[in-house]
Amino acid sequence: GCKTAKNDTEKALCKKDWKVYSVARELYHTRRALAKALGSAPRAVGQACRRNPFPIIIPCHRVIGTSGKLVGYAGGLHLKEYLLNHEAKVAIEKG
Repeated sequence: GCKTAKNDTEKALCKKDWKVYSVARELYHTRRALAKALGSAPRAVGQACRRNPFPIIIPCHRVIGTSGKLVGYAGGLHLKEYLLNHEAKVAIEKG
């Protein structure tokens, strides 16, 4: 949550981040599409994902570039690629 925010600016930023996280949990999105859905900017979506305090629970690794390519991930692109491939493998196994 946003309880650790020290001032109004941090609280507002935290609330915006959580809006990104709530949508990022669904399927795959580009930063642009996610920003449009939230009335925000792609760069703000990227920054919110960078600050994600729970990367396993809130899967910001599913946010991809408009071109469909992997773009920035706090854990590194190699980890983002691994997570996406792992999810795909599990989905196939579960049928």
